[in-house]
Amino acid sequence: MLIDDFNPLEGKMLQILKTDGTVVDELDPHLDDSELIMAYKTMVLARVADEKAVKLQRQGRLGAYPPCKGQEAAQIGPAMAMRKDDWFVWSFRELAGLLQHGVPLVNQYLYWMGNEMGSHYPDDVRALPSSVPVGSQLSHAVGISYAAKLRGEDTVSVAFFGDGGSSEGDFHEAANFAGVYQSSVVFICQNNQYAISFPRKSQTRSPTIAQKAISYGFPGILVDGNDILAMYAAAKEAVDRARSGLGPTLIEAYTYRLGDHTTSDDATRYRLESELSEWMQKDPLDRFNRYLENKGIWNDDLENAAVKEAQELVEKAVSEAENYPRPNVEDVFSYMYADMSPDLVEQMEKVKAEQAARKGV
Repeated sequence: MLIDDFNPLEGKMLQILKTDGTVVDELDPHLDDSELIMAYKTMVLARVADEKAVKLQRQGRLGAYPPCKGQEAAQIGPAMAMRKDDWFVWSFRELAGLLQHGVPLVNQYLYWMGNEMGSHYPDDVRALPSSVPVGSQLSHAVGISYAAKLRGEDTVSVAFFGDGGSSEGDFHEAANFAGVYQSSVVFICQNNQYAISFPRKSQTRSPTIAQKAISYGFPGILVDGNDILAMYAAAKEAVDRARSGLGPTLIEAYTYRLGDHTTSDDATRYRLESELSEWMQKDPLDRFNRYLENKGIWNDDLENAAVKEAQELVEKAVSEAENYPRPNVEDVFSYMYADMSPDLVEQMEKVKAEQAARKGV
């Protein structure tokens, strides 16, 4: 068991895929070549889509956006370990994981363009809408897993949050509930070293975030978050534990946000260029690429084709999102409840009447 062999209290970190593309053989999960290639293509798509989103925001075609560049492996690895009927519970920076779990790219663009339909996923995709208030989604994930337990279902909730979220009360409440009730939930803390501009070292005296799980009665494991194989292996073990009734696991994905916190942020004001350059050498995309080349299943021609395909998919999604019907005032009221309460109906009609009066209708 990886959670036994890599005890965070002993300062151990799980790494399978090294930065040069070689692997620790005895830990290799031995995924099929087709699975590896599809995961890499999703990673490429996420990177291209992410960079496009930043450009769209700069052009005024998309609202504030949180780049996920550098954190793709920390998201795609766990998503690969999930079943289709498991729940993907995210905060706001999980573009790559959402793509792996089956959320269409157009939904992400619609969401950041301010369109409520961005949160309307296909019926067969189990993912919650974004939860921007820091840490609030963790209680939702535990609640979903507790409901599954009451229903006799073996589905698992996988909840993503940042290192800043581990300092919120919501994290501790969710962890305590999950531990007490042995909920089928996996917590993925993407420790990208900063909560906006606040450094990880200033948030907690704990050497790791992973070890915080121990006080709540379940295991935690520290994982190289830029290593997609390690993230998959740790998440697969955690998901299997949860599904078999052994309770929750906390995975700390030790990674780095290569971009700004959001497009409203300027990371150069609080990060050194030397620090960024050091982490660029650990880029999960480059590392995965070298691994596939070492296996003999990837080359420059396939890389160029994958990038071109991703660019075409991104442009198609952008066009679809920008040509989607624009939001209207009813959207503000219509999506909280299945059926609007009388007071919400009254408020909506009042706002609509005020809008009409301003327009002289």
